[in-house]
Amino acid sequence: MIQFNGGTQKHHAIKKEKEHKISQNTNLVIDTINIDLDDNIISGPSTHERDCGIPLNYIELFLEALSAEKGRSSKTLTSYESDLRQADNTISGGLMNATSKSLQDYLSSLPDKPSSIARKASSLRGFYKFLMLEKIIQTNPATNLELPKRTRTLPKFLSLDEVDLLISSAGDIKTSTRLRAMIELLYASGLRVSELCELPMTAILGDKLLIHGKGAKERIVPMHDGAITALNKWLTARGDIDSKYVFPSGGKTGHITRDGFFKILKKCAVLSGISPSRVSPHVLRHSFASHLLAGGANLRAIQTMLGHEDISTTQIYTHVLPEQLRETIELHHPLSQSKVRK
Repeated sequence: MIQFNGGTQKHHAIKKEKEHKISQNTNLVIDTINIDLDDNIISGPSTHERDCGIPLNYIELFLEALSAEKGRSSKTLTSYESDLRQADNTISGGLMNATSKSLQDYLSSLPDKPSSIARKASSLRGFYKFLMLEKIIQTNPATNLELPKRTRTLPKFLSLDEVDLLISSAGDIKTSTRLRAMIELLYASGLRVSELCELPMTAILGDKLLIHGKGAKERIVPMHDGAITALNKWLTARGDIDSKYVFPSGGKTGHITRDGFFKILKKCAVLSGISPSRVSPHVLRHSFASHLLAGGANLRAIQTMLGHEDISTTQIYTHVLPEQLRETIELHHPLSQSKVRK
């Protein structure tokens, strides 16, 4: 609704332009405005005006906020959008008219795996939290959502001997210098495969790496001598001195892709006599964390090096090595009977 203090040509021009935008269905966020032509005051839409047939695309607003304020990746934003669009199209009345019951019924009707349902519930919680913070809604219908129980899969990892075998087998691959450097960095620093493939030259800080991880968060991770040697050998041999990436490629990305590295790593696994199904970039990341924990590393330190936002994500590694951890508790816990006997 446009309010004005006289029938001027200015009012008609504004009204005509607004009607044109609406008729074009541009999917842009178009707010109705109140204009006082006497003193040119423009104010935002009232609750009544939001219900007058001009929809605000709150999903797009939410995604823009995630991108600008949280630094979420395009892949994460695509997942959020897919989850929210699906819910908006399925729930009667859409997300803006959803109740706690309709949200719960929607999640209960999904045939997806528990992990997928949990992700979709997380998207809904984030969306409604945003609406509450922006004072767009008064009540959060996603507050008490109940989810199916998740069976958490324990991370797979290689033994120390298998990692050594994999690294030594990299010498039998055509691009052995590059592959060895990539495997060494994955295992030495616990990088995500995307962080490794997109690693810029500016990330190398002597014996450390400056990593830009999820959510645009920075962390510094160390490299051991073997990784430093392998990296320097590759930098000498790589040839493309103009590329900003440590592992450049002639493709459109400018760097080796995740899929490209994955395929080479599988070939390396075959040559080392390890089942390819047991080897992946993420398995090397898990091996890094598991072996550090078994060696007595602090869980908080491992969390920092892996770039986990929540310590509970890192704690899953405590379930992987029960024997070593039991020995640690028996030796170091102040009330341990084994320690008292000693």
